[in-house]
Amino acid sequence: MRMSLAQRVLLTWLFTLLFLIMLVLKLDEKAPWNWFLIFIPVWIFDTILLVMLIVKMAGRCKSGFDPRNGSQNMKKKVWYLVAMLLKVAFCLALCAKLQRFTTMKLAYVFIPLWALLLGALLELGYNIFYVRRD
Repeated sequence: MRMSLAQRVLLTWLFTLLFLIMLVLKLDEKAPWNWFLIFIPVWIFDTILLVMLIVKMAGRCKSGFDPRNGSQNMKKKVWYLVAMLLKVAFCLALCAKLQRFTTMKLAYVFIPLWALLLGALLELGYNIFYVRRD
């Protein structure tokens, strides 16, 4: 299940284009769709990424795998998994708020996004300042 860079870029571009087209139709009131339907390209793309990430992480469970070789790599994959789950949580909360399923304050809707951005900032700082360079 390996994709080339061109395939990943094309897939990302395609799902982004579909999402933006559906979003524009909804905002122009041309399509009376549910907000959860507008986010279908995002859900599909996130599902593909999560499945690929889980498959890569499950590869560590094979017999004969030396856990000392990839501990840093595994930490990075766990961070990617947490980041994807925070993104999905934000999208679900945003859709629920826009569809008026909940009366949650907008500040609470953005908590997963803020946690994701804070984590990304911490990872960036760690990679810049604390990674050993030989």
